Amino acid sequence: MPEPGARIVVGMSGGVDSSVTAWLLKQQGYQVIGLFMKNWEDDDDSEYCSTRQDWLDAASVADVVGVDIEAVNFATEYKDRVFAEFLREYSAGRTPNPDVLCNAEIKFKAFLDHAMGLGADYIATGHYARVRRVQTAAGPRTQLLKAVDASKDQSYFLHRLNQAQLARTVFPLGEIHKTEVRRIALEIGLPNAAKKDSTGICFIGERPFREFLNRYLPTKPGPMRTPEGRVLGTHQGLAFYTLGQRKGLGIGGVHGAQRDDGTADAWYVARKDMANNTLYVVQGHDHPWLLTPTLTAQAASWVAGEPPAPGAYGAKTRYRQGDTACALAVRDAENFDLSFDAPQWAVTPGQSAVLYDGDVCLGGGVIA
Repeated sequence: MPEPGARIVVGMSGGVDSSVTAWLLKQQGYQVIGLFMKNWEDDDDSEYCSTRQDWLDAASVADVVGVDIEAVNFATEYKDRVFAEFLREYSAGRTPNPDVLCNAEIKFKAFLDHAMGLGADYIATGHYARVRRVQTAAGPRTQLLKAVDASKDQSYFLHRLNQAQLARTVFPLGEIHKTEVRRIALEIGLPNAAKKDSTGICFIGERPFREFLNRYLPTKPGPMRTPEGRVLGTHQGLAFYTLGQRKGLGIGGVHGAQRDDGTADAWYVARKDMANNTLYVVQGHDHPWLLTPTLTAQAASWVAGEPPAPGAYGAKTRYRQGDTACALAVRDAENFDLSFDAPQWAVTPGQSAVLYDGDVCLGGGVIA
Protein backbone atom coordinates (compact mmCIF):
# COMPACT_ATOMS: atom_id res chain seq x y z
CA MET A 1 0.00 0.00 0.00
CA PRO A 2 1.09 3.64 -0.47
CA GLU A 3 2.95 5.56 2.21
CA PRO A 4 0.82 6.86 5.12
CA GLY A 5 -0.99 10.12 4.39
CA ALA A 6 -0.70 9.81 0.60
CA ARG A 7 -3.32 11.60 -1.49
CA ILE A 8 -5.41 9.06 -3.42
CA VAL A 9 -8.07 9.96 -5.99
CA VAL A 10 -10.74 7.26 -6.18
CA GLY A 11 -12.83 6.65 -9.27
CA MET A 12 -16.34 6.56 -7.76
CA SER A 13 -18.96 5.18 -10.14
CA GLY A 14 -21.91 5.14 -7.77
CA GLY A 15 -21.59 1.38 -7.38
CA VAL A 16 -20.90 -0.48 -4.16
CA ASP A 17 -17.36 -1.59 -5.09
CA SER A 18 -15.88 1.86 -5.64
CA SER A 19 -17.84 3.18 -2.66
CA VAL A 20 -16.29 0.65 -0.28
CA THR A 21 -12.91 1.34 -1.89
CA ALA A 22 -13.17 5.00 -0.88
CA TRP A 23 -14.27 4.10 2.66
CA LEU A 24 -11.43 1.59 3.15
CA LEU A 25 -8.80 4.12 2.06
CA LYS A 26 -10.29 6.82 4.28
CA GLN A 27 -10.21 4.41 7.24
CA GLN A 28 -6.55 3.69 6.55
CA GLY A 29 -5.68 7.35 6.94
CA TYR A 30 -5.16 8.41 3.33
CA GLN A 31 -6.24 11.76 1.89
CA VAL A 32 -9.12 10.61 -0.31
CA ILE A 33 -10.80 12.56 -3.12
CA GLY A 34 -13.64 11.10 -5.17
CA LEU A 35 -13.87 11.51 -8.94
CA PHE A 36 -16.99 10.59 -10.90
CA MET A 37 -16.41 9.97 -14.62
CA LYS A 38 -19.11 10.70 -17.19
CA ASN A 39 -18.12 8.75 -20.29
CA TRP A 40 -21.27 8.73 -22.44
CA GLU A 41 -23.67 11.45 -23.55
CA ASP A 42 -25.66 10.01 -26.44
CA ASP A 43 -29.23 9.17 -25.33
CA ASP A 44 -28.16 9.92 -21.77
CA ASP A 45 -31.74 10.60 -20.75
CA SER A 46 -33.06 7.26 -21.96
CA GLU A 47 -34.17 4.36 -19.80
CA TYR A 48 -30.92 2.52 -20.53
CA CYS A 49 -28.30 4.97 -19.29
CA SER A 50 -28.16 5.63 -15.56
CA THR A 51 -25.49 8.32 -15.44
CA ARG A 52 -27.62 10.79 -13.49
CA GLN A 53 -28.62 8.22 -10.87
CA ASP A 54 -25.04 6.96 -10.62
CA TRP A 55 -23.81 10.51 -9.95
CA LEU A 56 -26.45 11.00 -7.24
CA ASP A 57 -25.42 7.70 -5.64
CA ALA A 58 -21.70 8.59 -5.79
CA ALA A 59 -22.34 12.01 -4.25
CA SER A 60 -24.46 10.47 -1.48
CA VAL A 61 -21.73 7.95 -0.69
CA ALA A 62 -19.07 10.68 -0.63
CA ASP A 63 -21.16 12.49 1.96
CA VAL A 64 -21.40 9.38 4.16
CA VAL A 65 -17.72 8.50 3.79
CA GLY A 66 -16.68 12.11 4.35
CA VAL A 67 -14.75 12.87 1.17
CA ASP A 68 -14.99 15.56 -1.48
CA ILE A 69 -16.11 14.43 -4.92
CA GLU A 70 -15.83 16.01 -8.35
CA ALA A 71 -17.54 15.07 -11.62
CA VAL A 72 -15.46 15.11 -14.79
CA ASN A 73 -16.67 14.61 -18.36
CA PHE A 74 -14.61 12.24 -20.51
CA ALA A 75 -17.35 11.65 -23.09
CA THR A 76 -15.30 13.15 -25.96
CA GLU A 77 -12.24 11.06 -25.10
CA TYR A 78 -14.41 7.97 -24.78
CA LYS A 79 -16.03 8.49 -28.15
CA ASP A 80 -12.70 9.15 -29.88
CA ARG A 81 -10.55 6.51 -28.20
CA VAL A 82 -12.97 3.71 -27.34
CA PHE A 83 -16.29 3.91 -29.18
CA ALA A 84 -14.76 4.71 -32.59
CA GLU A 85 -12.54 1.62 -32.29
CA PHE A 86 -15.55 -0.38 -31.10
CA LEU A 87 -17.42 0.47 -34.32
CA ARG A 88 -14.37 -0.16 -36.52
CA GLU A 89 -13.93 -3.63 -35.08
CA TYR A 90 -17.57 -4.57 -35.49
CA SER A 91 -17.56 -3.24 -39.07
CA ALA A 92 -14.62 -5.54 -39.80
CA GLY A 93 -16.53 -8.55 -38.51
CA ARG A 94 -14.70 -8.86 -35.21
CA THR A 95 -16.10 -8.75 -31.66
CA PRO A 96 -14.19 -6.18 -29.61
CA ASN A 97 -14.02 -5.83 -25.84
CA PRO A 98 -14.47 -2.11 -25.16
CA ASP A 99 -14.01 -2.57 -21.40
CA VAL A 100 -10.36 -3.49 -22.00
CA LEU A 101 -9.80 -0.38 -24.12
CA CYS A 102 -11.75 1.83 -21.70
CA ASN A 103 -9.47 0.81 -18.85
CA ALA A 104 -6.30 1.51 -20.83
CA GLU A 105 -7.47 4.76 -22.46
CA ILE A 106 -9.93 6.35 -20.02
CA LYS A 107 -9.84 4.96 -16.47
CA PHE A 108 -6.07 4.65 -16.29
CA LYS A 109 -5.05 7.37 -18.76
CA ALA A 110 -7.48 10.31 -18.93
CA PHE A 111 -8.56 9.72 -15.32
CA LEU A 112 -4.98 9.21 -14.14
CA ASP A 113 -3.82 12.41 -15.86
CA HIS A 114 -6.71 14.37 -14.32
CA ALA A 115 -5.98 12.94 -10.88
CA MET A 116 -2.31 13.88 -11.11
CA GLY A 117 -3.46 17.41 -11.94
CA LEU A 118 -5.34 17.39 -8.63
CA GLY A 119 -2.11 16.61 -6.83
CA ALA A 120 -2.75 12.89 -6.39
CA ASP A 121 0.00 10.51 -5.42
CA TYR A 122 -2.06 7.52 -6.52
CA ILE A 123 -5.40 6.58 -8.02
CA ALA A 124 -7.68 3.78 -6.86
CA THR A 125 -10.65 1.98 -8.40
CA GLY A 126 -13.06 -0.72 -7.27
CA HIS A 127 -11.57 -3.36 -9.58
CA TYR A 128 -10.94 -6.82 -8.18
CA ALA A 129 -7.22 -7.20 -8.87
CA ARG A 130 -3.93 -6.67 -7.04
CA VAL A 131 -0.61 -4.94 -7.67
CA ARG A 132 2.73 -6.00 -6.24
CA ARG A 133 6.01 -4.11 -6.31
CA VAL A 134 8.98 -6.42 -6.96
CA GLN A 135 12.71 -6.07 -7.55
CA THR A 136 14.00 -7.71 -10.72
CA ALA A 137 17.34 -7.90 -12.47
CA ALA A 138 16.11 -5.06 -14.70
CA GLY A 139 15.13 -2.91 -11.71
CA PRO A 140 11.87 -2.34 -9.78
CA ARG A 141 8.70 -3.54 -11.46
CA THR A 142 5.00 -3.49 -10.67
CA GLN A 143 3.15 -6.73 -11.26
CA LEU A 144 -0.57 -7.13 -11.93
CA LEU A 145 -2.06 -10.04 -9.99
CA LYS A 146 -5.39 -11.81 -9.90
CA ALA A 147 -7.78 -10.93 -7.08
CA VAL A 148 -8.10 -13.16 -4.03
CA ASP A 149 -11.79 -13.62 -4.96
CA ALA A 150 -11.33 -15.73 -8.10
CA SER A 151 -15.01 -15.44 -9.02
CA LYS A 152 -14.68 -11.64 -9.28
CA ASP A 153 -11.12 -11.30 -10.62
CA GLN A 154 -10.90 -8.53 -13.27
CA SER A 155 -7.23 -8.73 -14.22
CA TYR A 156 -8.37 -9.88 -17.68
CA PHE A 157 -9.84 -6.41 -18.32
CA LEU A 158 -6.72 -4.68 -16.94
CA HIS A 159 -4.05 -6.56 -18.89
CA ARG A 160 -3.17 -3.58 -21.12
CA LEU A 161 -2.05 -1.39 -18.21
CA ASN A 162 1.63 -0.48 -18.30
CA GLN A 163 4.27 0.08 -15.65
CA ALA A 164 3.65 3.82 -15.37
CA GLN A 165 -0.08 3.27 -14.85
CA LEU A 166 0.22 0.40 -12.38
CA ALA A 167 2.90 2.15 -10.33
CA ARG A 168 0.34 4.86 -9.50
CA THR A 169 -2.60 2.51 -8.87
CA VAL A 170 -4.01 0.70 -5.86
CA PHE A 171 -6.80 -1.88 -5.81
CA PRO A 172 -8.04 -2.15 -2.21
CA LEU A 173 -10.63 -4.80 -3.09
CA GLY A 174 -8.06 -7.21 -4.51
CA GLU A 175 -7.48 -8.78 -1.11
CA ILE A 176 -11.12 -9.30 -0.06
CA HIS A 177 -14.18 -11.14 -1.29
CA LYS A 178 -17.30 -9.59 -2.80
CA THR A 179 -19.43 -10.90 0.06
CA GLU A 180 -17.23 -8.93 2.48
CA VAL A 181 -17.63 -5.78 0.36
CA ARG A 182 -21.42 -6.08 0.56
CA ARG A 183 -21.20 -6.71 4.32
CA ILE A 184 -19.07 -3.59 4.85
CA ALA A 185 -21.43 -1.46 2.75
CA LEU A 186 -24.42 -2.57 4.85
CA GLU A 187 -22.57 -2.22 8.13
CA ILE A 188 -21.49 1.37 7.54
CA GLY A 189 -24.87 2.35 6.09
CA LEU A 190 -23.92 3.21 2.51
CA PRO A 191 -27.03 4.37 0.60
CA ASN A 192 -26.15 2.10 -2.33
CA ALA A 193 -25.36 -1.01 -0.23
CA ALA A 194 -27.99 -3.10 -2.02
CA LYS A 195 -27.47 -1.59 -5.50
CA LYS A 196 -27.25 -4.12 -8.29
CA ASP A 197 -23.85 -4.51 -9.94
CA SER A 198 -23.71 -2.92 -13.38
CA THR A 199 -23.47 -5.35 -16.28
CA GLY A 200 -22.33 -4.90 -19.83
CA ILE A 201 -21.02 -1.71 -21.37
CA CYS A 202 -22.21 1.58 -19.90
CA PHE A 203 -23.41 3.04 -23.20
CA ILE A 204 -25.38 -0.08 -24.05
CA GLY A 205 -26.82 -0.86 -20.64
CA GLU A 206 -29.71 -3.29 -20.70
CA ARG A 207 -30.97 -2.34 -24.15
CA PRO A 208 -31.13 -4.94 -26.95
CA PHE A 209 -27.62 -5.04 -28.37
CA ARG A 210 -28.52 -5.50 -32.03
CA GLU A 211 -30.98 -2.60 -31.87
CA PHE A 212 -28.26 -0.37 -30.42
CA LEU A 213 -25.61 -1.39 -32.94
CA ASN A 214 -28.01 -0.89 -35.84
CA ARG A 215 -28.13 2.83 -35.03
CA TYR A 216 -24.46 3.13 -35.94
CA LEU A 217 -23.84 0.33 -38.44
CA PRO A 218 -25.86 -0.42 -41.60
CA THR A 219 -27.88 -3.62 -41.92
CA LYS A 220 -26.48 -5.83 -44.69
CA PRO A 221 -28.42 -9.10 -44.96
CA GLY A 222 -26.84 -12.19 -46.48
CA PRO A 223 -27.06 -15.99 -46.51
CA MET A 224 -26.73 -18.17 -43.44
CA ARG A 225 -25.08 -21.41 -44.56
CA THR A 226 -23.97 -24.76 -43.18
CA PRO A 227 -20.38 -25.97 -43.82
CA GLU A 228 -21.81 -28.06 -46.68
CA GLY A 229 -23.20 -24.91 -48.32
CA ARG A 230 -26.90 -25.41 -47.53
CA VAL A 231 -28.72 -22.09 -46.95
CA LEU A 232 -30.76 -22.14 -43.74
CA GLY A 233 -31.85 -18.53 -43.60
CA THR A 234 -30.78 -14.91 -43.84
CA HIS A 235 -28.57 -13.02 -41.42
CA GLN A 236 -29.06 -9.29 -40.75
CA GLY A 237 -25.42 -8.27 -41.10
CA LEU A 238 -22.20 -10.01 -40.03
CA ALA A 239 -21.46 -7.27 -37.50
CA PHE A 240 -24.45 -8.36 -35.42
CA TYR A 241 -23.18 -11.89 -34.73
CA THR A 242 -20.29 -13.35 -32.76
CA LEU A 243 -18.63 -16.74 -32.90
CA GLY A 244 -20.26 -19.26 -30.60
CA GLN A 245 -23.54 -17.32 -30.59
CA ARG A 246 -26.55 -19.57 -30.13
CA LYS A 247 -29.52 -17.28 -29.53
CA GLY A 248 -31.13 -14.97 -32.04
CA LEU A 249 -30.33 -17.03 -35.15
CA GLY A 250 -33.95 -17.77 -35.97
CA ILE A 251 -33.34 -21.26 -37.33
CA GLY A 252 -34.01 -23.52 -34.31
CA GLY A 253 -33.26 -27.22 -34.60
CA VAL A 254 -35.63 -28.11 -37.41
CA HIS A 255 -33.07 -27.74 -40.20
CA GLY A 256 -30.57 -30.28 -38.90
CA ALA A 257 -30.16 -33.84 -37.74
CA GLN A 258 -32.63 -34.90 -35.07
CA ARG A 259 -32.54 -37.61 -32.45
CA ASP A 260 -35.05 -40.43 -32.17
CA ASP A 261 -37.02 -38.45 -29.59
CA GLY A 262 -37.41 -35.53 -31.99
CA THR A 263 -34.92 -33.25 -30.27
CA ALA A 264 -31.91 -31.76 -32.03
CA ASP A 265 -28.62 -30.06 -31.20
CA ALA A 266 -28.59 -26.28 -31.21
CA TRP A 267 -27.07 -24.19 -34.00
CA TYR A 268 -24.03 -21.97 -33.38
CA VAL A 269 -22.28 -19.24 -35.33
CA ALA A 270 -18.96 -20.73 -36.45
CA ARG A 271 -17.43 -18.46 -39.13
CA LYS A 272 -17.89 -15.19 -40.96
CA ASP A 273 -17.00 -14.85 -44.63
CA MET A 274 -16.67 -11.08 -44.97
CA ALA A 275 -15.79 -11.18 -48.68
CA ASN A 276 -19.05 -12.99 -49.56
CA ASN A 277 -21.16 -11.62 -46.69
CA THR A 278 -21.91 -15.15 -45.54
CA LEU A 279 -22.52 -16.38 -42.01
CA TYR A 280 -21.65 -20.03 -41.38
CA VAL A 281 -23.51 -21.95 -38.68
CA VAL A 282 -22.92 -25.45 -37.35
CA GLN A 283 -25.04 -27.87 -35.34
CA GLY A 284 -23.75 -29.08 -31.99
CA HIS A 285 -21.63 -27.43 -29.28
CA ASP A 286 -18.58 -29.56 -30.07
CA HIS A 287 -18.56 -29.20 -33.85
CA PRO A 288 -14.94 -29.14 -35.16
CA TRP A 289 -15.42 -25.64 -36.61
CA LEU A 290 -15.93 -24.33 -33.07
CA LEU A 291 -12.70 -25.85 -31.70
CA THR A 292 -9.34 -24.11 -32.14
CA PRO A 293 -5.92 -25.55 -31.18
CA THR A 294 -3.93 -22.38 -31.89
CA LEU A 295 -4.40 -18.63 -32.23
CA THR A 296 -2.47 -15.57 -33.32
CA ALA A 297 -2.79 -12.31 -31.39
CA GLN A 298 -1.80 -8.81 -32.45
CA ALA A 299 -1.47 -5.38 -30.80
CA ALA A 300 0.31 -7.06 -27.91
CA SER A 301 0.66 -5.22 -24.61
CA TRP A 302 2.92 -6.60 -21.88
CA VAL A 303 2.68 -5.46 -18.27
CA ALA A 304 6.45 -5.63 -17.79
CA GLY A 305 7.06 -3.59 -20.93
CA GLU A 306 8.51 -6.54 -22.82
CA PRO A 307 7.18 -9.97 -23.82
CA PRO A 308 7.71 -12.91 -21.48
CA ALA A 309 10.07 -15.70 -22.48
CA PRO A 310 8.55 -18.31 -24.80
CA GLY A 311 7.28 -21.32 -22.90
CA ALA A 312 4.36 -22.79 -20.97
CA TYR A 313 1.73 -20.49 -19.44
CA GLY A 314 -1.98 -20.23 -18.72
CA ALA A 315 -4.29 -18.15 -20.90
CA LYS A 316 -7.83 -16.86 -21.09
CA THR A 317 -9.50 -16.19 -24.45
CA ARG A 318 -12.65 -14.82 -22.77
CA TYR A 319 -13.38 -13.32 -19.37
CA ARG A 320 -15.50 -16.05 -17.77
CA GLN A 321 -12.97 -18.80 -18.32
CA GLY A 322 -10.40 -20.62 -16.22
CA ASP A 323 -6.76 -20.48 -17.24
CA THR A 324 -6.01 -23.05 -19.89
CA ALA A 325 -2.56 -24.51 -20.50
CA CYS A 326 -0.76 -23.21 -23.58
CA ALA A 327 2.64 -22.55 -25.12
CA LEU A 328 3.68 -19.01 -26.06
CA ALA A 329 5.71 -18.20 -29.17
CA VAL A 330 6.58 -14.52 -29.64
CA ARG A 331 6.76 -13.34 -33.26
CA ASP A 332 7.79 -9.76 -32.52
CA ALA A 333 6.88 -6.87 -30.19
CA GLU A 334 3.33 -6.71 -31.58
CA ASN A 335 2.39 -10.30 -32.36
CA PHE A 336 2.43 -13.70 -30.68
CA ASP A 337 1.05 -17.22 -31.10
CA LEU A 338 -0.55 -19.52 -28.54
CA SER A 339 -0.79 -23.31 -28.90
CA PHE A 340 -3.21 -24.96 -26.49
CA ASP A 341 -2.90 -28.35 -24.84
CA ALA A 342 -6.60 -28.84 -25.58
CA PRO A 343 -8.57 -27.12 -28.40
CA GLN A 344 -10.44 -23.99 -27.25
CA TRP A 345 -14.12 -23.36 -27.94
CA ALA A 346 -15.27 -20.41 -30.07
CA VAL A 347 -12.04 -18.42 -30.04
CA THR A 348 -13.28 -15.04 -31.26
CA PRO A 349 -11.34 -12.46 -33.32
CA GLY A 350 -11.40 -9.06 -31.60
CA GLN A 351 -11.51 -10.52 -28.10
CA SER A 352 -8.42 -10.55 -25.89
CA ALA A 353 -6.06 -13.45 -25.30
CA VAL A 354 -4.55 -12.81 -21.86
CA LEU A 355 -1.52 -14.65 -20.52
CA TYR A 356 -0.86 -15.70 -16.91
CA ASP A 357 2.00 -17.16 -14.93
CA GLY A 358 0.09 -18.45 -11.93
CA ASP A 359 -1.53 -15.41 -10.29
CA VAL A 360 0.57 -12.94 -12.28
CA CYS A 361 -1.10 -11.37 -15.32
CA LEU A 362 1.60 -10.89 -17.95
CA GLY A 363 -0.42 -9.03 -20.59
CA GLY A 364 -1.94 -10.14 -23.85
CA GLY A 365 -3.19 -9.12 -27.27
CA VAL A 366 -6.16 -8.99 -29.59
CA ILE A 367 -7.12 -12.29 -31.20
CA ALA A 368 -6.58 -12.03 -34.94
